[in-house]
Amino acid sequence: MLHFRTTLLTVCAIKGYLNIMHSKLRFLTSGESHGKGLTGIIEGFPAGLELSSGDISRELKRRQAGYGRGGRMKIEQDKAELISGVRWGKTMGSPLTIFIENKDSKNWQKGMSSLPEHENSIPAVTKPRPGHADLSGVMKYNQTDARNILERSSARETAMRVAVGAIAKRFLSEFEISIGSYVTSIGSADMPQNDEHADLLELFQKAEGSSVRCPDEAASLKMISVIDEAVKNGDTVGGRFVVFAIGVPVGLGSHIQWDKRLDGIIAQALMSIQAIKAVEIGAGFKMAESFGSQVLDEIFFDKDEKKFYRKTNHAGGIEGGMTNGMPITASAVMKPIPTLRKPLMSVDMASKEPFEAAYERSDACAVPAAAVVAEAMLAIIVADALLEKFGGDSLTETRRNFDSYAQQLRNF
Repeated sequence: MLHFRTTLLTVCAIKGYLNIMHSKLRFLTSGESHGKGLTGIIEGFPAGLELSSGDISRELKRRQAGYGRGGRMKIEQDKAELISGVRWGKTMGSPLTIFIENKDSKNWQKGMSSLPEHENSIPAVTKPRPGHADLSGVMKYNQTDARNILERSSARETAMRVAVGAIAKRFLSEFEISIGSYVTSIGSADMPQNDEHADLLELFQKAEGSSVRCPDEAASLKMISVIDEAVKNGDTVGGRFVVFAIGVPVGLGSHIQWDKRLDGIIAQALMSIQAIKAVEIGAGFKMAESFGSQVLDEIFFDKDEKKFYRKTNHAGGIEGGMTNGMPITASAVMKPIPTLRKPLMSVDMASKEPFEAAYERSDACAVPAAAVVAEAMLAIIVADALLEKFGGDSLTETRRNFDSYAQQLRNF
């Protein structure tokens, strides 16, 4: 019996390890909001992919834009530095390292110093802010200064996610897969419901010309008014956005295990973005109030094109945990940013007395930026799923495997 238990535990441990390691792409980010900078290490992209710092910096600029952003965006002009993994403009197959400098760090040299002699050079943050990681973090890590938590939990970390996502987008473009997003609501201001046959790329392109990243001009003006009202009242406001991937082949992801289902992986990735509180794939919550005949996508076959197709996409491009050839669509809800100029009540961790929560420089609305971060996360997940299926240590090998599979689908 003891031998059986030991064997079972060993098998479970190995299975758990394999579940963690099944991803082809792996990345880690590090750095604090007011530290010297952010660093990202990415492993898994094949050799031979043309890549430049400019590819990444363009996406970083998109993240920093948007009506309602705070003073930090005037300080930081994010640029990416590729430290490793690229030689003469092409990936080598080795881990990529990216560095993004925090321009504001010059004002925090002692306050964020790694040297013990600088301890207590700035006052400790003892007033946790409602809605932030402050209180849970200091209790979990046994700290007395909430700055040790808020520096890392800050959404500043998403700059590196966008940098990694930019590389994923560059890789996916080699297979004619496009990623985009657009904002559908900010506060009480909503854009009209889209026709289900609307051109997603057209919506994305219109959104790029809007300061709130909404493709509907009238709705954009209403959203701006809502943000202005929040600023006037010392408040913040959240919203909702759509993120999508077009050109994804049938069969990424799998139905065979819970952690291989692509919709579950996408949902986790989007929920991991700071302040995201709800995610739906395709029609999502609307399905709860609909009959099956209204939201299940019927299947047809085009004899001339010799391919299966669907007239609707309520499933958001994923059925049974696998892509079905339709665009992947997901939407997410961002809560209002918890840092308010009109602070909410909290309790001082040291004295246990009630106080107004501390104010850290913040945005009034970051929904447009959150949509760009969501693009990055979706790009990373789709790129990982593509590499998991087609493999390849070089881009040439990956493309060969991809093209072979595409031919298989055409012959089905």
